[in-house]
Amino acid sequence: MRVTRKILMLLAASGSLALMLGAFGFQYIGGLPPCAMCIWQRYPHVVAIVIGLIALRFGAPILAWIGALAAFSTAAIGGFHTGVERGWWEGPTTCTSGPIGGLSTDELFDQIMTAPLVRCDDVPWEMFGLSMASWNMVISLALAGIWIAAARRSA
Repeated sequence: MRVTRKILMLLAASGSLALMLGAFGFQYIGGLPPCAMCIWQRYPHVVAIVIGLIALRFGAPILAWIGALAAFSTAAIGGFHTGVERGWWEGPTTCTSGPIGGLSTDELFDQIMTAPLVRCDDVPWEMFGLSMASWNMVISLALAGIWIAAARRSA
Protein backbone atom coordinates (compact mmCIF):
# COMPACT_ATOMS: atom_id res chain seq x y z
CA MET A 1 0.00 0.00 0.00
CA ARG A 2 1.36 3.39 -0.99
CA VAL A 3 1.09 6.09 1.65
CA THR A 4 -0.45 9.14 0.01
CA ARG A 5 -0.09 12.80 0.86
CA LYS A 6 -3.61 12.87 2.31
CA ILE A 7 -2.88 9.90 4.57
CA LEU A 8 0.29 11.56 5.88
CA MET A 9 -1.58 14.82 6.46
CA LEU A 10 -4.33 13.00 8.33
CA LEU A 11 -1.72 11.13 10.38
CA ALA A 12 -0.02 14.39 11.36
CA ALA A 13 -3.34 16.08 12.16
CA SER A 14 -4.34 13.04 14.21
CA GLY A 15 -1.13 13.47 16.21
CA SER A 16 -2.15 17.04 17.02
CA LEU A 17 -5.61 15.81 17.96
CA ALA A 18 -4.09 13.20 20.27
CA LEU A 19 -1.93 15.85 21.96
CA MET A 20 -4.96 18.10 22.43
CA LEU A 21 -6.99 15.26 23.90
CA GLY A 22 -4.10 14.49 26.22
CA ALA A 23 -3.90 18.13 27.31
CA PHE A 24 -7.62 18.24 28.00
CA GLY A 25 -7.36 14.92 29.86
CA PHE A 26 -4.64 16.31 32.12
CA GLN A 27 -6.71 19.46 32.63
CA TYR A 28 -10.18 18.08 33.22
CA ILE A 29 -9.55 14.53 34.44
CA GLY A 30 -6.14 14.95 36.06
CA GLY A 31 -6.96 18.29 37.65
CA LEU A 32 -3.89 20.07 36.22
CA PRO A 33 -5.03 23.48 34.94
CA PRO A 34 -2.83 24.87 32.15
CA CYS A 35 -0.62 27.92 32.46
CA ALA A 36 -0.68 30.67 29.84
CA MET A 37 2.15 29.11 27.83
CA CYS A 38 0.38 25.75 27.85
CA ILE A 39 -2.63 27.43 26.27
CA TRP A 40 -0.40 29.09 23.65
CA GLN A 41 0.88 25.64 22.64
CA ARG A 42 -2.66 24.50 21.89
CA TYR A 43 -3.47 27.07 19.18
CA PRO A 44 -1.11 25.69 16.51
CA HIS A 45 -2.45 22.19 17.17
CA VAL A 46 -5.96 23.45 16.46
CA VAL A 47 -4.69 24.91 13.17
CA ALA A 48 -3.08 21.55 12.31
CA ILE A 49 -6.32 19.69 13.07
CA VAL A 50 -8.30 22.06 10.83
CA ILE A 51 -5.70 21.62 8.06
CA GLY A 52 -6.11 17.86 8.41
CA LEU A 53 -9.88 18.19 8.00
CA ILE A 54 -9.42 20.37 4.93
CA ALA A 55 -7.00 17.74 3.60
CA LEU A 56 -9.90 15.28 3.45
CA ARG A 57 -11.14 17.31 0.48
CA PHE A 58 -7.98 18.94 -0.86
CA GLY A 59 -4.54 17.40 -0.60
CA ALA A 60 -2.58 20.41 -1.84
CA PRO A 61 1.07 20.60 -0.77
CA ILE A 62 0.56 24.15 0.55
CA LEU A 63 -1.74 22.73 3.21
CA ALA A 64 0.99 20.36 4.33
CA TRP A 65 3.48 23.24 4.53
CA ILE A 66 1.01 25.21 6.67
CA GLY A 67 0.60 22.14 8.88
CA ALA A 68 4.38 21.90 9.22
CA LEU A 69 4.53 25.57 10.18
CA ALA A 70 1.86 24.97 12.84
CA ALA A 71 3.79 21.98 14.21
CA PHE A 72 7.05 23.95 14.27
CA SER A 73 5.25 26.84 15.99
CA THR A 74 3.95 24.74 18.85
CA ALA A 75 7.33 22.99 19.12
CA ALA A 76 9.02 26.40 19.43
CA ILE A 77 6.60 27.50 22.14
CA GLY A 78 7.12 24.16 23.89
CA GLY A 79 10.89 24.63 23.68
CA PHE A 80 10.64 28.13 25.12
CA HIS A 81 8.33 26.83 27.87
CA THR A 82 10.82 24.06 28.66
CA GLY A 83 13.54 26.67 29.09
CA VAL A 84 11.31 28.61 31.48
CA GLU A 85 10.57 25.45 33.47
CA ARG A 86 14.27 24.59 33.73
CA GLY A 87 15.23 28.14 34.73
CA TRP A 88 17.31 28.75 31.58
CA TRP A 89 15.48 32.05 31.00
CA GLU A 90 12.55 34.01 32.37
CA GLY A 91 9.05 33.47 31.16
CA PRO A 92 6.36 36.06 30.53
CA THR A 93 5.60 38.35 33.45
CA THR A 94 1.97 38.77 32.53
CA CYS A 95 -0.86 36.61 33.77
CA THR A 96 -4.22 35.83 32.26
CA SER A 97 -7.70 36.32 33.60
CA GLY A 98 -11.24 36.35 32.34
CA PRO A 99 -12.97 39.47 31.03
CA ILE A 100 -13.63 42.10 33.69
CA GLY A 101 -15.87 44.54 31.83
CA GLY A 102 -19.21 45.02 33.57
CA LEU A 103 -18.22 43.19 36.76
CA SER A 104 -18.86 44.70 40.13
CA THR A 105 -16.01 44.94 42.63
CA ASP A 106 -17.32 41.91 44.51
CA GLU A 107 -17.68 39.85 41.31
CA LEU A 108 -14.17 40.81 40.21
CA PHE A 109 -12.78 39.87 43.63
CA ASP A 110 -14.58 36.51 43.48
CA GLN A 111 -13.18 35.88 39.98
CA ILE A 112 -9.65 36.65 41.15
CA MET A 113 -9.96 34.49 44.27
CA THR A 114 -11.35 31.46 42.42
CA ALA A 115 -8.92 31.60 39.48
CA PRO A 116 -6.32 28.83 39.63
CA LEU A 117 -2.79 30.13 40.08
CA VAL A 118 -0.70 28.28 37.53
CA ARG A 119 2.92 29.27 37.12
CA CYS A 120 4.71 28.66 33.85
CA ASP A 121 7.95 27.76 35.63
CA ASP A 122 6.45 24.89 37.63
CA VAL A 123 6.49 21.35 36.27
CA PRO A 124 3.26 19.67 37.44
CA TRP A 125 3.96 16.38 35.62
CA GLU A 126 6.88 14.71 33.91
CA MET A 127 7.81 11.38 32.40
CA PHE A 128 11.39 10.21 31.79
CA GLY A 129 12.60 13.63 32.94
CA LEU A 130 10.55 15.52 30.34
CA SER A 131 7.68 17.85 31.20
CA MET A 132 4.48 18.17 29.20
CA ALA A 133 5.96 21.17 27.38
CA SER A 134 9.06 19.14 26.52
CA TRP A 135 6.98 16.22 25.26
CA ASN A 136 4.90 18.62 23.20
CA MET A 137 8.10 19.95 21.61
CA VAL A 138 9.50 16.49 20.83
CA ILE A 139 6.26 15.07 19.44
CA SER A 140 5.48 18.25 17.49
CA LEU A 141 8.89 18.11 15.82
CA ALA A 142 8.08 14.54 14.74
CA LEU A 143 4.68 15.74 13.47
CA ALA A 144 6.41 18.52 11.53
CA GLY A 145 8.51 15.83 9.85
CA ILE A 146 5.34 14.02 8.81
CA TRP A 147 3.85 17.26 7.47
CA ILE A 148 7.02 17.90 5.46
CA ALA A 149 6.98 14.35 4.11
CA ALA A 150 3.37 14.96 3.04
CA ALA A 151 4.31 18.22 1.33
CA ARG A 152 7.10 16.51 -0.60
CA ARG A 153 5.02 13.48 -1.54
CA SER A 154 3.60 13.46 -5.03
CA ALA A 155 -0.18 13.38 -5.31
